Amino acid sequence: MNPMKNRWVAFALAALLLLAVPLVAQQFGNAWVRIIDFALLYVLLALGLNIVVGYAGLLDLGYIAFYAVGAYLFGLLASPHLWEHFPAIQALFPGGLHAPLWVVIPLAAGLAALFGVLLGAPTLKLRGDYLAIVTLGFGEIIRVFVNNLDAPVNITNGPKGLAQIDSVTFFGIDLGLTLDLGFISLPSVTLHYYLFLALVVVGVVVCSRLEKSRIGRAWMAIREDEIAARAMGINTRNMKLLAFGMGASLGGVAGAMFAAFQNFISPESFSLQESVMVVAMVVLGGLGHIPGVILGALLLAALPEVLRYVAGDLQAATGGRLDAAVLRQLLIALAMIAVMLARPRGLWPTPMHGPRPAALPPAGSGR
Repeated sequence: MNPMKNRWVAFALAALLLLAVPLVAQQFGNAWVRIIDFALLYVLLALGLNIVVGYAGLLDLGYIAFYAVGAYLFGLLASPHLWEHFPAIQALFPGGLHAPLWVVIPLAAGLAALFGVLLGAPTLKLRGDYLAIVTLGFGEIIRVFVNNLDAPVNITNGPKGLAQIDSVTFFGIDLGLTLDLGFISLPSVTLHYYLFLALVVVGVVVCSRLEKSRIGRAWMAIREDEIAARAMGINTRNMKLLAFGMGASLGGVAGAMFAAFQNFISPESFSLQESVMVVAMVVLGGLGHIPGVILGALLLAALPEVLRYVAGDLQAATGGRLDAAVLRQLLIALAMIAVMLARPRGLWPTPMHGPRPAALPPAGSGR
């Protein structure tokens, strides 16, 4: 069997396995499928952040802002909030705002990309810690804005959040309802799994093509040495803005899907802790390596839920003196420290290309 045929066989087996995952998990309860759904959303977020951090080497601690932009865009276009508070919108849309999926996803990607460019434009000359501080501030600014844009004009409904958000309808199938196929019933969480999986596959294909393109090589040149990249004729300004925009677009799509899945969003879902968690997924898995990023996202998305049971038992063993939520965060931090000490380049880092450099001879050897 030739290598090409082996590859296609491996792809087919992987596809069958991914299609069967929710069908097996739902036998143990829909809660497990829901955890997998959120893990896929985090994979999409990590893929987007990997473009900025992994490929271009731009440390972004405010990436969750683009997640919020996509979520609030979908929430405003698919909930009765704007229709109830703005008479002009009532006149234009007598039946209410119910934006379809094929409209929301491009809009969420485009608006988030625009915000990414707006973030990147003033930070083109910043690097390292300074860039991290500015992006951190940008993420907090977005969260504070959506938390306070309920007066004097109520746009985001402030800390109360947006409720009654429409579920996604895909080819006439409402993903918010159980689909009965006769021989099997697919609950809402399973239907969302297949939608999120399709978006992740598209994200992986896009990121893989970008990585092997001239744009991807230009990003990596900037990551390794920006001055040398500029000397070689790379337009570092445009490449950085493109990295911010492309990475933010995936975050916007993930945010829109989060709003559709939850049917409710509030500023609490877009805190700094979430942004740091996504950065940790990329670093833990392996900077710039798509399989490693996916592995890191899956582990850090599922690990808190798995440790929830361990933390509960430890809390009971100590007579309730330890807070289970705090203990769970402590266990996650200890696990991450242990992994990074054992694998400093990540769990699945980018393969090293070319022969290893020969060791230097010891001083005084005469060679």
